Amino acid sequence: MSGSTPDAPLGFTRQQMADRIAARFEDGWIVNLGVGMPTLCSNVDIAPRRVIYHSENGVIGYGPIAPAGEEDLDLVNAGGQNVTLLAGAAMVHHADSFAIIRGGRIDVTVMGAYEVSAGGDFANWKIGRAKGGGIGGAMDLAACAKRVFLVMEHATRSGAPRLVGRCALPVTARKVVSLVATNLGVFAPVGEGFRIHELAPGVTREAAAAATGAKLLD
Repeated sequence: MSGSTPDAPLGFTRQQMADRIAARFEDGWIVNLGVGMPTLCSNVDIAPRRVIYHSENGVIGYGPIAPAGEEDLDLVNAGGQNVTLLAGAAMVHHADSFAIIRGGRIDVTVMGAYEVSAGGDFANWKIGRAKGGGIGGAMDLAACAKRVFLVMEHATRSGAPRLVGRCALPVTARKVVSLVATNLGVFAPVGEGFRIHELAPGVTREAAAAATGAKLLD
């Protein structure tokens, strides 16, 4: 279940956040799903549209996360979750998977983030001065995918906004994000602020504005 700030309504669950993103996928798209909440998008039935889910580790054309007791332990997505395969799926070398990414064939990549700015910048690989880790494949995806969508909590556990005017954390890529789904709603960074596409049930515009570090636009 998604988190919330102490004074904010809960809003969407994590699966509902992923549902909102998946609803924007168009028929025939190749869709990369990143680690964490983005992987929940493959659970969504968007028929009659069909998309091809791509994972960095080389699983192309996978489906929902496998039900308990039906897992194939050798079949995992980028987050290490056991998934199912759809008709026509393929397993490819890691290098071939990245050739698909770097060749500009990904229609949208869905990722998580620590922060996203009103200008479409996002940060998802490092928190402040923390040591270790690296930017990994997020850099390739952000630079080469045709679109970048984010699924993320609207605020940190301490209540600080994650949707901000300018990112304070090390940036993964600039001016690439076009859609953000959070537990409070769905928003689009448009430069001067975030345009509201949808607010979660029970979330008022005032509550969303109070939890956001930039201007909200209708």
